[in-house]
Amino acid sequence: MTPPDAPHNRWSDLDRPPLNVTALRRGLLRPDALWSGLEVVETTGSTNSDLAERARSGYLAEGTVLVAEEQTAGRGRLERSWTAPPRSGLFFSVYLEPGDVPVERWGWVPLLAGVAAATGLAKSAGVDTALKWPNDLLVTVEGEERKAGGILGEFAGDGIVVGLGINVSLRADELPAPTAGSLALAGAVSTDRETLLRAVLRSLEHWYGEWKAADGDASASGLQAAYTAGCATLDRTVRAELPGGNSLVGQAVAIDGDGRLVLSTEGGLQQPVSAGDIVHLRGAAGGLT
Repeated sequence: MTPPDAPHNRWSDLDRPPLNVTALRRGLLRPDALWSGLEVVETTGSTNSDLAERARSGYLAEGTVLVAEEQTAGRGRLERSWTAPPRSGLFFSVYLEPGDVPVERWGWVPLLAGVAAATGLAKSAGVDTALKWPNDLLVTVEGEERKAGGILGEFAGDGIVVGLGINVSLRADELPAPTAGSLALAGAVSTDRETLLRAVLRSLEHWYGEWKAADGDASASGLQAAYTAGCATLDRTVRAELPGGNSLVGQAVAIDGDGRLVLSTEGGLQQPVSAGDIVHLRGAAGGLT
């Protein structure tokens, strides 16, 4: 039995084998594919920070994928930390250059990554994965919605770095918060991280290609409809905690063409929210969520 303070290595948790980078490259790096390079590191502070730094120095090709077996300073939205035991999840970032797509439409890229992750995981893990606006991945554990993943996008160089953190095999006693979950706890039919990573990256390649072909038009590409269909925030009463300390309560009624969450507030006013932390207050049936 491994002592609790022993360093992690490929033999320290046989239920969590290391990723096979050779197999991943063979399955994902093709001449006609989006993915141009894939690197797996044992540990890093943040894959997003690493790729963003390389993009700013001008030495990064579109389609670069960086995966970490462990992140020690992973970042979520609003500068929240994201940590998990080594090899217990998928922690990776990709670099994309939307090119001729108008920059005002680039805000859809993190939402696109959410759709890609949710659809990829639904197919490969057999887990119904929903989206909490703007960038959380939700699963159901013992009848309750739990956060199993998050997405963070940031402009860097000539493109955008998109990072994804997904809890795969976390056990109940390893969860960082009562509101957290994992694919394993949600009853996943597979927790093989190579299978899951390939599925998410292929789904991301598909949606990114559709979106770029439509010149970033979320409606024409089907992205807006797909996000709306998978968004667990819609039709609920929510509180939007806005930048600057203000908040807004209303019913979430739509995702508009700019990817904003539209709230119907008291007096019938419809208010679009472009940034903020969303708290689900009531579901469609009136229960607290």
